[in-house]
Amino acid sequence: MGKKLARPTPLPLARAADEFLLCTVLLFVVVTMVRWLRAPDSPLYIAGLHNALAVLGPLSGVVLVALIYSPPGRRSGGHMNPAVTIGLWLTDAFPGASVLPYVALQLGGSLLGTELGQLAWGSAAAGPTVGDAALRPGPGWGTSAVFLAETASVIVVILLVGHFLAHPAYSRWLPPTVGLFVATLIVVLGAYSGGSANPARQFGPAIISAQTTLLWVYLLAPVVGAILGASVHHLLFRRFQIREPLSYKLDGSGSMPPADTPVAAAQTS
Repeated sequence: MGKKLARPTPLPLARAADEFLLCTVLLFVVVTMVRWLRAPDSPLYIAGLHNALAVLGPLSGVVLVALIYSPPGRRSGGHMNPAVTIGLWLTDAFPGASVLPYVALQLGGSLLGTELGQLAWGSAAAGPTVGDAALRPGPGWGTSAVFLAETASVIVVILLVGHFLAHPAYSRWLPPTVGLFVATLIVVLGAYSGGSANPARQFGPAIISAQTTLLWVYLLAPVVGAILGASVHHLLFRRFQIREPLSYKLDGSGSMPPADTPVAAAQTS
């Protein structure tokens, strides 16, 4: 416990392409859910925002877990979130050379998925209560409040991910834990800060709907949260000699060996 891990090697570009596919599917499903639950012409329309979020939250959590366990999710790690990718890099579980391709294709998938949602559902997806699923702060929630909420949410995500991936015996519980956290975040904060904690969740919808006023907050705050979350993790590691994450994959597979093992020595030579 507390041993230095082998330095992660760069991943094939195909893994970033998997993230592109995952984010495309994720955002298409998000736009679809919001369209059918929030458009007044829908037979599934839920009038109250809080009531709608009580349904959207758990559904989003289930979709996220399913995508993590999907074949592309198992191959790429199932991040679907630039902040998670950056956080795992800063906790030494993800190769730095693969960060930019992952982040770029996650955001690209967000754009494509949102555009496909608009093409599939037409004007209903762009209506005032749907807005291409773009997030908006609630009344009384200014820039600072949203920034703090998004930052704090990602700090929790990074600490959860780091803890579960450092303990292989429990890592199988990470996907449902992440799904439950995201569902709770949407239900509790969706009507106030937006409950995103994911730059890819807001990027495509904000661009397609031209609601970009606070886009910088939804992009920057999660990155700040990833940096702070990784910093807290390293502080805990130094103070209490806790374990470092053994994998960048959210399903817990692909653990890295400690740096002083023969396999690790071969990887770093």
